Amino acid sequence: MGEESKIFSKHHKHFQRIEEELEKGLDSKIELIQEVGRHSLLGPGKRLRPLFFVLCGQLLGKDAETLYPLSIVFEYIHTASLLHDDVLDNAELRRKKPAANVLWGNHAAVLEGDYLYSKAFSVAVSFGNLELLRRLTETTTRMAEGQVLELIHAWNWEISPETYMEIIVAKTAVLLSAACACGGVAAGACQRDVEALAQFGLNMGIAFQLTDDLLDYTSTKEVMGKPVCKDLREGKITLPLIYTIAGLGAQERQSLLAPLSKMAHCQEVGGEEKFQRIIELVRRNGALDRIRMEAREFVESAASYLKHFSDCPTKQFLLELNSFIVDRSY
Repeated sequence: MGEESKIFSKHHKHFQRIEEELEKGLDSKIELIQEVGRHSLLGPGKRLRPLFFVLCGQLLGKDAETLYPLSIVFEYIHTASLLHDDVLDNAELRRKKPAANVLWGNHAAVLEGDYLYSKAFSVAVSFGNLELLRRLTETTTRMAEGQVLELIHAWNWEISPETYMEIIVAKTAVLLSAACACGGVAAGACQRDVEALAQFGLNMGIAFQLTDDLLDYTSTKEVMGKPVCKDLREGKITLPLIYTIAGLGAQERQSLLAPLSKMAHCQEVGGEEKFQRIIELVRRNGALDRIRMEAREFVESAASYLKHFSDCPTKQFLLELNSFIVDRSY
């Protein structure tokens, strides 16, 4: 059994209970909503966001059984964002199976995403915690802003590292941050503890996305459950390529970018060969090692925000998951 499997198998009950709550929540009278929802929500998936919500609440003394019903809010929001992403990107695969937009079309996928967003807030409202609701609304607003910012910079070969970091914080890190912070809120924690958990989740979320960027260039379709270099083929210029382009000499840079500036989604003749050239260039120029180091720095920063919490099995599991973020293969 690999290290990843060992980490998750030790806490099988958390995943089982989260899965049970997710399935219970898909209770619409409309069959298509249930069908698309089960396909998109259930089955393969790390469930990190609801898991971190439960663990952060447990860390502060809250009974996990009282947290599982609320934890699904974060998976609903996450899955809704993926459904919308896949429509925007014309994606074909998600979590090692056909994307919802492929099976049911763009209209059904978008509407299912809308349903899950609404369902998430319906569940959250039922718990009657205004601070938790405030954090959720701020988070989903920032996620939408991140999506728009990414759209603005599609196929922008000149995008800066700072702008890219702004995108991944909004699209990915803020939801992990909210899941951790809301675990503290649900447990009735003081402001200091809630903000520490928020920073833990934020730094971990950045490390998570940087690792995803690496895997997009180094993993395989079979392991990742989606095509290799999917982001690049969709015009999303991520940090490995940003660093690679910045390190090129003027002539080599011009030679690489001139034909690429005319290309979108391999529609130009010879487009696939140009993508392969970029992939090989990124893999051999040292950018991946640099990003791997940066991801580890964010993981270390995340861990530092847990130092003032008392040592216990839950804290140890949080630290193990934090390390898993950069050591994972999928």
